[in-house]
Amino acid sequence: MACRSVLAVVVLLASSSCLAASSVADKVLIPRPATAAPALAFGEGYTQLFGDSNLRLHGDGKRVHISLDERTGSGFASQGAHLHGFFGASIKLPSDHTAGVVVAFYMSNGDVYEKTHDELDFEFLGNVRGREWRVQTNVYGDGSTAVGREERYGLWFDPTKDFHRYAILWTNRTIVFYIDETPIREVVRSERMGAQFPSKPMSLYATIWDGSSWATSGGRYKVDYKYAPYVAQFTDLLLQPEPDHGAGAGETMSPARRAAMERVRARYMTYGYCYDRARYPASLPECRVGAEAAMYLPSGEARSWDRRRHGKRHRRAGADSAL
Repeated sequence: MACRSVLAVVVLLASSSCLAASSVADKVLIPRPATAAPALAFGEGYTQLFGDSNLRLHGDGKRVHISLDERTGSGFASQGAHLHGFFGASIKLPSDHTAGVVVAFYMSNGDVYEKTHDELDFEFLGNVRGREWRVQTNVYGDGSTAVGREERYGLWFDPTKDFHRYAILWTNRTIVFYIDETPIREVVRSERMGAQFPSKPMSLYATIWDGSSWATSGGRYKVDYKYAPYVAQFTDLLLQPEPDHGAGAGETMSPARRAAMERVRARYMTYGYCYDRARYPASLPECRVGAEAAMYLPSGEARSWDRRRHGKRHRRAGADSAL
């Protein structure tokens, strides 16, 4: 117990000297990159992928509802592909028992480059009633799907009660994932990463589907269709293909922005591939692991996320769990 306390103190100090006193990243909302482009109505920039009547438009096409029932899921995609930019949406997730449900908001070019595709993911993983959604991010480049770069996070809010904003900034040098204006992950291009840094035009996608085989407790809890339909709501759809690099697009993250990101990561990240020694005995080339590694199990799962969040002990679930 004493060793765990010492390790926690060391890592918290390394992450942020004020982490212990912070909550929800101290409510610090870091301004997102300049977004001159207005949000688009569905018909102005998107097209339905699948799901027929399980996709419905509201508010003159400004709001999109996609649903999953026993018959089918649903989804939509941008009408064109883009090389770099700032892409986002405000999303409200289904409530109640959502085990096995996956809502994805992501960029991909798999329809064009089947064997060398790139991908940037937000994946929202449902849970049993009374348990919280988790969000997972991932990065694939040049068909590197055998090399997963997953990170999972708990959320500091209930994503079923209101809309929250999720966005991706992608330039030729960096990728940044945002939640409610605060960056939660940064991937910097390097020679070591090589072609595994996404570099080809991608389309933007949003889907809801049955992930019963893996999404909740490694597949232990399946989708229960007596709670269907499961409806994910999207609004404020933003496509800005070419960010203005001279007006705060964020290729170099400011100290304040970085401090907010590190606080969120230290407090809410529940799994990190860079800490998964069982999966990657030799770390992937972009990983820079420091003292904070002591807070993670060999599986890459955080040792005590609930404790860091709530300040008291709770039972931890397995590494693949959304519990």
